[in-house]
Amino acid sequence: MSIGTNLRSLREERGLTQEQVAEALGITFQAVSSWERDEYRPDTDKLIRLAELFDVSVSAIAEEKHKAFKTKEAIYNWEHMKTYVKTTAKNYKLTNTLKAVDYAVQAHEGQKRKRSVVPYIYHPLNLACHALSMDIFEDEVLAACMLHDVIEDCGRKLSDLPVNDETKELVRLLTCQKTTESDREQILGKYYEGILSNPKAALIKCMDRCNNLTTMSWGLSRDKIYRMINETEKYYPKLLETVKATPEYNSAAWLLKYQIESMLDIYKRLM
Repeated sequence: MSIGTNLRSLREERGLTQEQVAEALGITFQAVSSWERDEYRPDTDKLIRLAELFDVSVSAIAEEKHKAFKTKEAIYNWEHMKTYVKTTAKNYKLTNTLKAVDYAVQAHEGQKRKRSVVPYIYHPLNLACHALSMDIFEDEVLAACMLHDVIEDCGRKLSDLPVNDETKELVRLLTCQKTTESDREQILGKYYEGILSNPKAALIKCMDRCNNLTTMSWGLSRDKIYRMINETEKYYPKLLETVKATPEYNSAAWLLKYQIESMLDIYKRLM
């Protein structure tokens, strides 16, 4: 498909008229019409503004559709991951993890990942499986992977969690209060400072960022992708140093650093 066809398809999917697109870009609707008829092509500046308006990549507009790849939002089935984590927890007698899995599934019931049909529980299960894949079988770490968002996103209280005090402390450190544009930097600075005080929390937060980076392409707007890239570059090098300084997490630190920096580089090139 041509640029014109892509533009028309994106505009219609979002229920916008040519006049509304023109007004958003500060141009005439005749210009939009000429683009959609492939009489003219939008310049680079207009392509970027169109991508921001439609909340897609520039390539989604500029590339012919036959060159586009089929994508998927979820790689593994969340129920299979749940079975794997629970079976492993039973085999290794990880009592906190066993309780945390069931609690998290119930707490996140009905929730979806941003702008997708993927059940939210896919995310904490991914973290637990990520830890297991790096040969991390610590009960508190796996349980906190499962519970790290239940206070922030599910309205649960720390005292409600069916786990030991060490796991609760990890969840507390990983829970960030809501921010506004005016207080965001101050709150985030304090939040990451707290996580830096605990290598296990730093480890979980790095796995959390790895998973969130993989979903940026469909879960976040371009502005929020830029913000996440900047936030990652500002705070995560120190988190990775904290993880690396813990001997039993040396291998995990190498892999997490590789994953985070590779994902950032890919996004920068595509943006």
